[in-house]
Amino acid sequence: MSISSSNPTQNGSVKNNDTLHNISQIEESAFSKLLDRPRPLNMERQRSFDERSLADLAIGFSPRLSSRLSSENFTRLIDNYDQTPSPGRRSDFNTPRSQIGFEQHPMVAEAWDALRRSLVHFRGQPVGTIAALDSTEENLNYDQVFVRDFVPSAFAFLMNGEPEIVKNFILKTLRLQSWEKKIDRFQLGEGVMPASFKVLHDPVRNSETLIADFGESAIGRVAPVDSGFWWIILLRAYTKSTGDSSLAELPECQKGMRLILSLCLSEGFDTFPTLLCADGCCMIDRRMGVYGYPIEIQALFFMALRCALLLLKHDHEGKDFIERITKRLLALSYHMRTYFWLDLKQLNDIYRYKTEEYSHTALNKFNVIPDSLPEWIFDFMPIHGGYFIGNVSPARMDFRWFCLGNCIAILSALATPEQSTAIMDLIESRWEELVGEMPLKVCYPAIESHEWRIITGCDPKNTRWSYHNGGSWPVLLWLLTAACIKTGRPQIARRAIELAETRLLKDSWPEYYDGKLGRYIGKQARKFQTWSIAGYLVAKMMLEDPSHAGMVSLEEDKQMKPLMKRSHSWTC
Repeated sequence: MSISSSNPTQNGSVKNNDTLHNISQIEESAFSKLLDRPRPLNMERQRSFDERSLADLAIGFSPRLSSRLSSENFTRLIDNYDQTPSPGRRSDFNTPRSQIGFEQHPMVAEAWDALRRSLVHFRGQPVGTIAALDSTEENLNYDQVFVRDFVPSAFAFLMNGEPEIVKNFILKTLRLQSWEKKIDRFQLGEGVMPASFKVLHDPVRNSETLIADFGESAIGRVAPVDSGFWWIILLRAYTKSTGDSSLAELPECQKGMRLILSLCLSEGFDTFPTLLCADGCCMIDRRMGVYGYPIEIQALFFMALRCALLLLKHDHEGKDFIERITKRLLALSYHMRTYFWLDLKQLNDIYRYKTEEYSHTALNKFNVIPDSLPEWIFDFMPIHGGYFIGNVSPARMDFRWFCLGNCIAILSALATPEQSTAIMDLIESRWEELVGEMPLKVCYPAIESHEWRIITGCDPKNTRWSYHNGGSWPVLLWLLTAACIKTGRPQIARRAIELAETRLLKDSWPEYYDGKLGRYIGKQARKFQTWSIAGYLVAKMMLEDPSHAGMVSLEEDKQMKPLMKRSHSWTC
């Protein structure tokens, strides 16, 4: 069946019980009750983030915006956004299509020019953005469209009222998913999404074809686990932004989601609801000791499940997946909030753990040896604050901080409101370590010496405080900003953005920075890295129009309360 788009719905309302639920109606519903209430319910629209905290902290946004926003006016701003948006809704703030006379930072126009130069066209239509436009370096695979890399670009175009490129990208990658995928003689799962693709021009035949990489060309030959999750998240963002549910309603999109979910929800030997992954399966795509159950994948998994719950039709096939998703979300949220969460109290508990406990009442369920606690964690953990650690598996806890996983945990509501507050407290308390002179550390701390040799295999690109090993990545600005808006802490994002603005343009938009403080342009960093450019633009647009955060922010399920709360740091 060929993929074609039907006319966009004007109001996104539920047409019948077999039609995709309107995103705004269902988003805030309690998925923990979907098993008992499979039929769609008409609910009063809820906020996508905490309007009261944003109004109280409006001073943290654009000075000109905050000066004219009373609490009442701020509420009206959110109300205007929460009304069903029309397709192609444009940002009212710092974008080339802005209609309101806000003062524009000089970097914004430069960033938009650079972003548009990175556009990739296929048969006359824009279908994505290449990874980097650095003419001084060999292309390698930086001339390809990466699924994860395109996400901030997609949000920038959606916020600027240009959804067509996002729609094209979603459909093209969906078509690639249906290709036969083989590495050597082994065939990958049908639902695997590509890591990247490129457009091959044949001047002789005057034709263009797409070439996809499903991991067979990647370092270590690892399939991208995160690509499918980002695809679902982006489909939900497109639907939320445009009010056009017809794209997600396409049988091809519904099937694509089900294929991705089939890979993740299949039964096996695991005793945990988390996903078991190989090293190099996500943004950290080289050997960095993130094998097992990395926080980045678990948080993206949780968010993709919640987005799929909003997008799947309640037809015969959809209902089965909705039931499986609901059960998995309940188990996953409990597991993550209980075993991955670390604050001062939990750290002290682990420090006092007994080992070799054989019973259902064991406190040390993973038999973690207290002597394996790294020395740095005791000084790093503040009195006020906490975070989701990098990995938890039998006899192993990776205590490193990973920025992407913790920000997604906030945005997906995997983190409780209290845990979200504690994560923001940690970022403020450990600003020099996690932000330094250039936001933001992809992970902290760096591994070095003998540990570096064993974990990375002596990787010359991931030396200490470089690249994925404690490097500083400007692209993470957009995730931090969205998390700050949701938690009512926009002043943190503003501080980070202003810090980045002192150097990003001058340094030609590097991919990453090196050094403990992020002071040096990365030794192998590409210039004009597209997601560094797009991440900055999205952060700026969200900060100046916080309603945009609704595209990537999900509200907490009020019915799904954690059975155990370990952190009390926010009440100290």
